[in-house]
Amino acid sequence: MKRPVLQQSVKVVLGQGAIPVGSLSFNKDGARENSTFAYHDAWLASIDRFEISPDLPLVDGHQFRKPPSKEDSIFHFAFADTEPDGWGCRVIARDHAKRRKAAHARGERVPTAALTEMDYLLGVDDMSRIGALRLRDEAGNFLRTIEDGGRGTPPLLELAHLLSATRAVETNRETVADLKYLRGRGTSLGGMRPKCTVLDDDGHLAIGKFPSVKDDRSVTRGEVLALHLAAAAGITAADARIVMSDDIPVALVRRFDRVAGGGRIPYLSAGSMLQASRAEDHAYTGIADVIIARSVDPKHDLEELWRRLVFNLLITNVDDHVQNHGFLHVEHGQWRLAPAFDLNPFPDKDPELKLWLSEEYGPVDSIGAVFEAASYFRLSDTEAARVLGEVYQAVLGWTRVAKSAPVGMTNEDIDAFAPAFENAQMEEAARLLA
Repeated sequence: MKRPVLQQSVKVVLGQGAIPVGSLSFNKDGARENSTFAYHDAWLASIDRFEISPDLPLVDGHQFRKPPSKEDSIFHFAFADTEPDGWGCRVIARDHAKRRKAAHARGERVPTAALTEMDYLLGVDDMSRIGALRLRDEAGNFLRTIEDGGRGTPPLLELAHLLSATRAVETNRETVADLKYLRGRGTSLGGMRPKCTVLDDDGHLAIGKFPSVKDDRSVTRGEVLALHLAAAAGITAADARIVMSDDIPVALVRRFDRVAGGGRIPYLSAGSMLQASRAEDHAYTGIADVIIARSVDPKHDLEELWRRLVFNLLITNVDDHVQNHGFLHVEHGQWRLAPAFDLNPFPDKDPELKLWLSEEYGPVDSIGAVFEAASYFRLSDTEAARVLGEVYQAVLGWTRVAKSAPVGMTNEDIDAFAPAFENAQMEEAARLLA
């Protein structure tokens, strides 16, 4: 018997003002899935219009999307950026299973349909959805909102509750109450590690990142250290600090796609800007090409990107894939590099970055090769030497920053992370600068 065709449609709006942008539809016919998007006439006529996604030109009519590989999203890139990350998907899937089980126990008819890609997309709380795109149903309700009208984003005071619920999910001991508490509060930035959206003391949106039960070092302190070092190295980085929940260090990273009063800034990952398939390798030079074509200040952003490339190699941040770089919209389709985020030193990994230097060179594994490629980023040898020197000096002082109050590393933590900062790449950088 042929399964019925499933179709779901939502309205797409922009920012706190919920400016109408278009409509997004999901279609499932057996194993075949696709999505379509159509701009609203008012958006196409607006003087403030811009392409919300590089694969959605400003034209009339429905624009079709079918993923090129099973690793890629069924949605156009801008929407894919707002999907829940690995941790968020885990919470949504567990919650779905618990609800089905509870309904079955009550003797209710349980639907057999598995979660769709649209279910996951709509499973992110509206308040925490990355960037400025928002989704609405036909009744005008923002998706997703909390069913009982409760607060979607908890304050810092609830860190202990958040930590307890995420730890329960991570160890497969979660209750229906745990999942109800976490539901919709996932974020799109951060992979599989346990986390939750939270409000900082001043009401600003932030991400609370928790230690994993599998950690053999203080990963949360390591990330906050890397973000503070990045700032010391002249990199625009997300604001972060360690907040203690009882005796457990939680990394609190403030969201850079929000402004005072709750305003939202459109965001696209570098992967989206490149229209990059998740099944392929990508390079820093490709991101540089995007900056040249789309940045409001290419000279500034090219130097900033090369600075980040140097920094990632010197601190052994080998998880520098295209989803961990991003852009914020400025105006009229021009963008700027978003602050650096998800910077993590890996003392137990070989110093080879996930992003390639260029398609010709391959993976980044040598600060000397990075220096030789500086001209692609429109840097002279003198400018490159200046940037390298600034980054090198910042990384050289890593232990002082590690012991500072916002990071709070112990001597044991410092010993665990030392190989990430005291390495052959730093020695080569010193020779280049001599």
